[in-house]
Amino acid sequence: MRNFYLVLEKIKTFLEGHSQVNVVTTGDIFDVDLNKQTIFPLSHIIINSANLEGPVIRFNISVLAIDIVDETKENPRDQNEPFYGTNNTQDILNTQLAVCNALIKELEKGDLHFDKYQLQGVPQCLPFSDRFENLLAGWNCTFDIITANTEISVC
Repeated sequence: MRNFYLVLEKIKTFLEGHSQVNVVTTGDIFDVDLNKQTIFPLSHIIINSANLEGPVIRFNISVLAIDIVDETKENPRDQNEPFYGTNNTQDILNTQLAVCNALIKELEKGDLHFDKYQLQGVPQCLPFSDRFENLLAGWNCTFDIITANTEISVC
């Protein structure tokens, strides 16, 4: 049975091809050196669970799409407009949501879908900006993928 490996590899390969992703990791996020600035923007894949549903396996997956916040003393857009703040958090939320959206669209209608890695249900993307020790912001995108469970024989 290779389904676990294949799901990770397919998602990793897709994310590595995205212009807003520099490094892709998996496993425990706290095992990743988040202080290393050269890894950002980072996409981190977490397999939350796998349900064996007869002919299919349902994987519940989270992808963290993260970038490092650039704090400045001056407002990056307009000195008179406090709405945007004094850092690039909104820019990060925009670009990293685009990463999540591209992955979801690929699972809905792209090559991954036709390779039988298919999105089930409605994905949920939750923003964060204070989840980690250093200044990071991004999205936690959680979704279900089903794939064929064909490698196990009961005979």
